[in-house]
Amino acid sequence: MKVSLFITCMADIFAWQVGKATVELLEKYGCEVDFPEGQTCCGQPSYNSGYKKETIKSMKHMIDVFEDAEYIVGPSGSCVYMLREYEHILKDDPEYSEKAKKFSRKAYEITQFLYEVLEVRNIPSTFKGKVTYHPSCHMTRLLGVKEAPLRLLESIEGVDVVPLPQAEDCCGFGGTFAVKNAVISGRMVDEKAHHVEETEAEYLVGGDMACLMNIQGRLTREGKNVEVLHIVEILNQFSNEEVKK
Repeated sequence: MKVSLFITCMADIFAWQVGKATVELLEKYGCEVDFPEGQTCCGQPSYNSGYKKETIKSMKHMIDVFEDAEYIVGPSGSCVYMLREYEHILKDDPEYSEKAKKFSRKAYEITQFLYEVLEVRNIPSTFKGKVTYHPSCHMTRLLGVKEAPLRLLESIEGVDVVPLPQAEDCCGFGGTFAVKNAVISGRMVDEKAHHVEETEAEYLVGGDMACLMNIQGRLTREGKNVEVLHIVEILNQFSNEEVKK
């Protein structure tokens, strides 16, 4: 199965290890991974800020770049959701409506792809520790990926998943929301960090780097001893054990 990696801006600029772990994880499950070098931002920040005309140019560029992809897989529920929206945003475009539909329907968040397409149910990761999971807003409410990440984490023998109080609450990042509403955003991430501390977990895990960076920043400033990891960093810690589904 051929997969094209959609790296996302956050992973590309701030978390190279997340991109690396995503590729390695896909390869362990038999995928042939390529990296279309012409890819850019998904366009979500500019589109949500009202720059629709300018963003559509970027969308069409992304569609062209990934035209030959069999599947498009990325380590961000938020960014992948934006790729799924291309189909709706360009539905009336005479040249790109059909292309956008094909493009959107082959885009998947990494745990969604593992769980729904590859039908992975057991991850032979050697990771051990007490973790709590932050379900990012776009990934759960808009993309609809709720079960996959938790089921994959819970399948790891050494992982103790503890519930995060008020897990559905936003961390306060919200893309440009954190810039335009800094005070409100700060209060929101304060609450999120407090709830993370309540779990007494060693690790905070999630599927969107923007949210994780936001929460990590607050935890660090408050001197909390909680390590923040993207979910692929846990799922990818394989032993020499044979991959099992």
